[in-house]
Amino acid sequence: MDNYDDIINLPHHVSKRHPQMSMWNRAAQFAPFAALTGYDAAIAETERKHEQSEE
Repeated sequence: MDNYDDIINLPHHVSKRHPQMSMWNRAAQFAPFAALTGYDAAIAETERKHEQSEE
């Protein structure tokens, strides 16, 4: 912790210019995004083909 000894006990910064972001908006900002578009459809198609081959 030697690197942060000078700042570890400082109070949390609160902006005087910008209002604090609500927890709802903050969660939405950092929520996962659909990086793999079409992935769910590909899984469903593979599952459908697998079920057909078992019959």
